[in-house]
Amino acid sequence: MRKTLMVALAVFGQAAGTLASAKLAFAGDQLTIVSWGGALQASLRKAVFEPFTKASGIKITEGEYSGEIAKVRAMVDSKTVSWDVLDASGTTAWTMCAQGLLETIDWKKLSLDRAKFGDVGKYDCGVPVQVSAVIVAYDKDKLPNGPKSISDLFDTKKFPGKRGLSKGPVPNLEWALVADGVPINDVYKVLRTPEGVDRAFRKLDTIKKDVVWWTAGAQAPQLLADGQVLMTAAYNGRITNAVKESGKHFEIMWDAAAQGWDYWVIPKGSPRLDDAYKFLAFGGSPQPQADLTRYIPYGPSNKDALALVDPAVLADLPNTPERDAIALHADNIFYIENGDDLRQRFTSWLAK
Repeated sequence: MRKTLMVALAVFGQAAGTLASAKLAFAGDQLTIVSWGGALQASLRKAVFEPFTKASGIKITEGEYSGEIAKVRAMVDSKTVSWDVLDASGTTAWTMCAQGLLETIDWKKLSLDRAKFGDVGKYDCGVPVQVSAVIVAYDKDKLPNGPKSISDLFDTKKFPGKRGLSKGPVPNLEWALVADGVPINDVYKVLRTPEGVDRAFRKLDTIKKDVVWWTAGAQAPQLLADGQVLMTAAYNGRITNAVKESGKHFEIMWDAAAQGWDYWVIPKGSPRLDDAYKFLAFGGSPQPQADLTRYIPYGPSNKDALALVDPAVLADLPNTPERDAIALHADNIFYIENGDDLRQRFTSWLAK
C-alpha cells in the first residue's frame, strides 16, 4: 500500500506540480465523476477515486449513468455541464468525440507516455481506462472437453446443444466471419462490404435455431449454471466472479475474445477542466490501473501496469500479451458509421 501511494503521488506531482502546492491551490475542490455503477464503480472507488482524493485533496462526487449520449449533449448544448469526467465505453466515447461533445485531450498536460497505451491510445478525446471482453464460456463439469476456437461455437455436430448469445450484432457478426474462415485482422474489412454482411448472417443462420438470446450480462452465467445452454457468450468478469463467488467450474475460451475499452473523457465545457486533467493523469498511470485488477478482472490500458499486476490475477485478464494476440479488437469507427443499419438488419433477421 505504501508503494502504491508513493507511485500515485509521483505521477500526480508530474501532472500538477508538487503535491503540496496542489493541495494548497485546490483545497475544497471537487469533481463529479460518472461511471456505470455496480461492481465496476465499486472497484474504481477503491482503486482510483479514493487514492486520487488522498493524493490530491480533490474530493469526488460520484454519479451513475448507462452511457446516454443525449444527457451529455443536453448539458453541452445548454452550457450547463455538471459532469466533469465520464467513464465511457468505446463506441460511446468515439461517437461523443465525433459529435464535438468532449474536450480534445492535450497529452502534454498529462505527463503520460501515450505510446504505452498502444492503438487504443490513438483516441483524441480521452485516456483509456480498462478493457473487458466478451468471451465464450462453458461448464467443465458438463463439458470436460470444451470448445477450443470460435469455430466450435458454430459446430453443432461436434457440440450439439444450445448456445447463449448476446441479442445484438456485436460480436456475433464478427464471430460468424471468423468461424467462416475470415482472418481476424480482416473481419472489419469484410464487414464493410454488403457481401461480407450477407456472409456473416448466412453463418449465423446455421446456429439460429440453437441460440438462446440474452440481453443482460447477469443472464449468461445463469443460463450456464441452469444447464439451459452448453456454452455461452459472456462478459469475462461475470464468469470469473461466478467461479470465485459461487464455486462454479466454468471455463473461459479466449479465442477471438471481443475486447471492449472504456475511456476517461471530459464533457466539453467542464468548469473544472484543470482538476479533470489531474484525474485523467492519475487514472491513466500504471499503479491505479494495476490496483483496479485486484477488485475486478478487467485489464489495464497502460502497458506498464501489467508488470505491477499480481501474477495470480493475470490469469483472469483479457489483455495479457498471449490473449491480446488472438483477440478481436473492436473497430469503433466502423460501428459509428454502420451500427444503426446493422442493428436494424439484425432485428429483422431475428424476426424471420
